[in-house]
Amino acid sequence: MAANKQFFIGIDVSKPWFDASVMVIENHIKQPIITRRFENTKDGIKVFEKWLKTLKVTFDNNTLLVMENTGYYHRLIWSFCSRTNLPIHIGNAAHIKWSFGIARGKNDTIDSIRLCQYACKEADILKATPPLDSDLLLLKDLITARAKLVLQFNSIKAHIKELKSVSDTAIKMLMEKAHKDAIAGIKKSIKIIEDQIHKIIAANQDIYKNYRLLITVPAIGHFTAAYMICCTNNFAGKITGKQLACYAGVVPFEHSSGISVKGKQRVHKMANKDLKKMLHLCAMVAIQFYPEFTTYYKRKKAEGKHSISILNAIRNKLVLRAVAVVNNQRPYVDNVNKAA
Repeated sequence: MAANKQFFIGIDVSKPWFDASVMVIENHIKQPIITRRFENTKDGIKVFEKWLKTLKVTFDNNTLLVMENTGYYHRLIWSFCSRTNLPIHIGNAAHIKWSFGIARGKNDTIDSIRLCQYACKEADILKATPPLDSDLLLLKDLITARAKLVLQFNSIKAHIKELKSVSDTAIKMLMEKAHKDAIAGIKKSIKIIEDQIHKIIAANQDIYKNYRLLITVPAIGHFTAAYMICCTNNFAGKITGKQLACYAGVVPFEHSSGISVKGKQRVHKMANKDLKKMLHLCAMVAIQFYPEFTTYYKRKKAEGKHSISILNAIRNKLVLRAVAVVNNQRPYVDNVNKAA
């Protein structure tokens, strides 16, 4: 941003509305921050666009908009920025919050001002978020919906199984009959969603190309590959293996300070729990069906390593390989068995 005028926008988003703060830097002099609240609707976005034009905000690289990832509520603004080519950075809420230091007081307007100041302060290192991809967004929503349905299905099945062990035959049959339609309905819904996931992957050439590369990695299955694509925005921006592994919570970090704190290396609790769970299942499959990982697990176990620590190392290996095949645009090659 090397123009005479620079614009920094901070937006605090909630379900009913969003608060926007704009700071103009003209000839290296900061102007007072201007704030306003808008409805978080399509009509509200139109009013927001007119407001930006009134302030003569430029929709180019001289402007940077920063907001936190809220899951759903920020999507209208993200879509607006993608449509108008307005540079946007959607940041991790915890990371942004910690960057404020000790902050006293809080409301939506104050948060938007802090985000605006954060955008100005960190402009040189903040990476622009890629434009919103409707296919990726739908794919992520479908995977999330499937996970919720599977959870409900397993919960009902577990409930019925427990009743069988403590109830008489009449009650058991009554409960099975009562839940029969619900189980069948959830199964049908899961099948519809899974078919739709396959269709989206097959129809989008960019997604399909990376998907085919990911499933060449040992133990990386269909849904893990699809979820990785969603989490990384189809591996936009050349994400590194370590970055994705940190995001998944499978990288151990040192925990020591001077001579008083000498803890073991351990993973951080801040992670994408769903991705971590998928990688755990992948690691279990790898140990069971792939000799390379079976041998590795047995060797580390014999050295006295804890089972969870070994599984975490395997999860880390899988992530590094997954990112490598996508970044290199080449299928995975099993050099261990090839050499043998």
